[in-house]
Amino acid sequence: PLSRFLAVVITILALYNLHFPAILSLTVYDIESKSFIHDLGKCLILVYFIWVVQSFIDFIALVLDMNARAARDKRDDQLIVFFRDFAKVIIYIIGFLFVLKIGFGVDVGALLTGLSIVGAALALAAKESIENLIASFIIFFDKPFFTGDVVKLNAVSGTVEHIGLRSTRIRTNDQTLVTVPNKQMVDGIVDNWSMRSSRRAEIKLEFSQHNKSFSLEQFIQSTKTFLENKKPIVSKQNIYITDISKNNVQITIEYFTIPFSMEDFLALKQETALFIKGCIESNQLKMATVAPDINIFNAEGGTGTVNSGSII
Repeated sequence: PLSRFLAVVITILALYNLHFPAILSLTVYDIESKSFIHDLGKCLILVYFIWVVQSFIDFIALVLDMNARAARDKRDDQLIVFFRDFAKVIIYIIGFLFVLKIGFGVDVGALLTGLSIVGAALALAAKESIENLIASFIIFFDKPFFTGDVVKLNAVSGTVEHIGLRSTRIRTNDQTLVTVPNKQMVDGIVDNWSMRSSRRAEIKLEFSQHNKSFSLEQFIQSTKTFLENKKPIVSKQNIYITDISKNNVQITIEYFTIPFSMEDFLALKQETALFIKGCIESNQLKMATVAPDINIFNAEGGTGTVNSGSII
């Protein structure tokens, strides 16, 4: 862009200093061809200058992004993209006003005054867009979530891929791309799964009353020892008999892990489940079973239902 800008500037300055041929001196709608070509040259210089400034902003954003990727903290990476896009919009607006002023001789001050009334009407018409723009600033400064976080909003859950000036794009677990207006991201209840301090897993087991208390106690102790050996991955554990009835004994296994990836979490849950199954088999524990129902039909056509084991 810089080389092209210099080439355009040098070309237009050279043409400006040359003698304008009389054969090209035309007047169309009170506009002389010479002044039209000069104004066109000014517009080209402004357009290429805006292109250079925009490329310079992209270059600065690229350098900052490379430095941000090398840092451990990834939370401020999205600010680079946001301010890059915001600065480019401001440059485009200022450049357009300069083209009108220098290239076409438009009174920008009077134009802005006249546009203020139109702008008020457009602001009312574009109320949703303005609300989303303001919401984007709230997101970037309040920082409820960041690019790369796994979030859930209402029925939408997935990884945040991009936070723009109007909307936030979320890649769902089905690999679809959902675009959510920033206003909904601010007004809604966003559950940021990436900011959790730990992951929780729970297993509920129902054993038969015919099992010996010693076997159940040995099973609980073996499971506690297994989870103790998983430190510091498993930060906390609770294993207790949470309910007892005439049919079964319920044992609840609850443990918390560090907030690592879902793949590692599922692998740990699988390893724990296999250990528990092996422990049940080694201790010869019997699981509780649901008693089948027996339907009794009488001569009058009525029916009754009793549990197996009942005396009729």
